Amino acid sequence: MNWTLALPEIVLACCGLAILVFGVVQTKAQPFLSCAMLTIASFVVTGFLVLTTPDGVGYNHIFVNDDFARFMKILSLAGGALATMLTVGHARAMKVERFEFPVLLLFSTLGTMMMASSGNLMTLFIGLELSSLAIYILCAFARDEVAGAEAGLKYFVLGSLASGLLLYGSALVYGFAGTMEYGAIQQALGAEGAVPLGLMFGIVFMLAGLTFKLSAVPFHMWTPDVYQGAPTSVTAFMAGAPKFAAFALLLRVMAGPFGHVAPQWRMLVEAIAILSMLFGAVAAIPQKDIKRLMAYSSIGHMGYALMGLCAGTPEGMRGTLVYLATYLLMNVGAFAVIVAMQRKGRGLTAISDLSGLGRTDPGLAMAMAIFMLSMAGLPPLAGFFGKMMVFYAALNAHLHVLVLAGVVSSVIGAYYYVRVVKVMFFEDGAPSFDRRPLSLSFLSVGTGVATVCFLLVWGPVSSAAQAAALALFR
Repeated sequence: MNWTLALPEIVLACCGLAILVFGVVQTKAQPFLSCAMLTIASFVVTGFLVLTTPDGVGYNHIFVNDDFARFMKILSLAGGALATMLTVGHARAMKVERFEFPVLLLFSTLGTMMMASSGNLMTLFIGLELSSLAIYILCAFARDEVAGAEAGLKYFVLGSLASGLLLYGSALVYGFAGTMEYGAIQQALGAEGAVPLGLMFGIVFMLAGLTFKLSAVPFHMWTPDVYQGAPTSVTAFMAGAPKFAAFALLLRVMAGPFGHVAPQWRMLVEAIAILSMLFGAVAAIPQKDIKRLMAYSSIGHMGYALMGLCAGTPEGMRGTLVYLATYLLMNVGAFAVIVAMQRKGRGLTAISDLSGLGRTDPGLAMAMAIFMLSMAGLPPLAGFFGKMMVFYAALNAHLHVLVLAGVVSSVIGAYYYVRVVKVMFFEDGAPSFDRRPLSLSFLSVGTGVATVCFLLVWGPVSSAAQAAALALFR
């Protein structure tokens, strides 16, 4: 039992408990800022440990540390740290100025890290529930807001149903293989000629549970209402770290234990990807609320990312990982702008509130335009490289229908992304927003520059994603 393989998770858990105790014993009325800064510092320290912890399998084969887990953990930690930074400065306006808020973000991120290193079906479920339970609370954290309470309740009820489906599918797989370890399941499937019907039902139920966390069609129904009702920083976090972790599980499970039966499940994943891309593109067109637009946009983006899984090759997995890295930049940057949409201390989410932003705040408008155009996939922005890699992998795998659906949905999606740019630069001006804190300016500028200059780091990111993808096929 090599316990040092889980040293980043152990350190992060201890930091979370220490910050919780620190918040309780503080004499200040609201020790939120101190706890938020300590949480960000914990993420940074944990990220360093993730990069320095060696590869290996520990805890009786239930915990795996490899290049793939390392890549997904860094993405999850970055998403958690950036979501915490989004909260600083506007916590009071979002009614989340309590020290428990960053602690919950920390423990949810800890769950996503456990999911990335999962080597057993039970570890998978425990990590998923640790992450999900914290998010249920975060969605309804603004207790006086009816929309927030509604969002938390909806996500809790539907999330519990999805967890039940995942657990039932895991039970069916265990009943067939007699084990919960990924490696042993893979050996059992490799020794079988035909795939039993009960096992296929188990795979379908597990896919249903995991794609719910991705908000992919047809398990997307919670996304618009929860995105709109939850505090904006929580929405930014939900669109990042938990989805990366769900993708980590999906890629590891489907490429590992169920890799031998890929022809049986590939068509189902293709259908989910096609429906997600097309539905996300079409449903976002009539939206008047920017957070609901981002919700439908995220549904479409998860469809694009699934294209790499459909290819079922290291090249496809690499494309998915690069796509997730670019999505993190675009998503956090866009939500930084949305958090900055404050007027007289009141948060605004209508797209019309962005009218004339190009004249009242050119820097913020330029940043939002960069994120919108990057999500549309325009070169040379970061989103272009992510789409290019998943499209290329799908073409090489001869998934022509999937690529055609991706191209069509990209053209449709470009309309509502460009519409946001049009509202900011070509419509009559609305009153200017309140002065934003330095943290939001730093985030919007930093992610904007990274989105524009992604070509400069595309090589290292692609190489890291390649190493992570190859780890799944060893």
